[in-house]
Amino acid sequence: MRVNRGQRPPWTPPAPLLAPLLAVLALAGLLAWLLWAWQPGHPPGDAHRQLDLAGAPEGGDFTLQSVHGPVALSDFRSRVVLLYFGYAACPDICPTNLAIIGYALKQLTAAEREQVQVLFVSVDPARDDLERLAEYAAYFDPGILGITGAEAAVAEAAARYGAAYRRTQAPDSAMGYLIDHSSFTYVVDQHGQLVDTLPHATPAAVIVARLRALLSAPS
Repeated sequence: MRVNRGQRPPWTPPAPLLAPLLAVLALAGLLAWLLWAWQPGHPPGDAHRQLDLAGAPEGGDFTLQSVHGPVALSDFRSRVVLLYFGYAACPDICPTNLAIIGYALKQLTAAEREQVQVLFVSVDPARDDLERLAEYAAYFDPGILGITGAEAAVAEAAARYGAAYRRTQAPDSAMGYLIDHSSFTYVVDQHGQLVDTLPHATPAAVIVARLRALLSAPS
């Protein structure tokens, strides 16, 4: 029998090792995809909308409801508005951002504070009634106004600013479902124009500097 010593057949793992090896490779591929597709505070896949200069949203006016009645973005012309989309049952992303925003507000002078409004838009109107929403928003700062509305109205407002969200079932949770959502803070100037988009957990010092730059800009 002739043996070709110049070439060796490709190595094939023994049958008992083949299945575990394939499982490890599949898991590694899945983890790699998750790291690529997922960032904290952003839903994966189509719901994760990264903003860029070419596809940046235009913003614009909208009207939703607060515990005090209807609220339109245009009600705050002459003020700088920080706009954030989330929900009261959010386990970590919303509390983090709202706590930072609340701390930033406390760094402003009283005169500056009067020229700034923060709107927290709930994308979970089914659970966030207006009383609950008002109490939740005020926990981070009494001046933060919680607003929401019919699902279609909330979706329209979110679309204007490129905010993405989607419901995810959580059968093992007492809440029943969670909402994956983007975590940008939208900065609207005194003329109602969207001028900046701040990423998740932007430091309070950066927020204060951005607000003061707008407040000191010529009208």
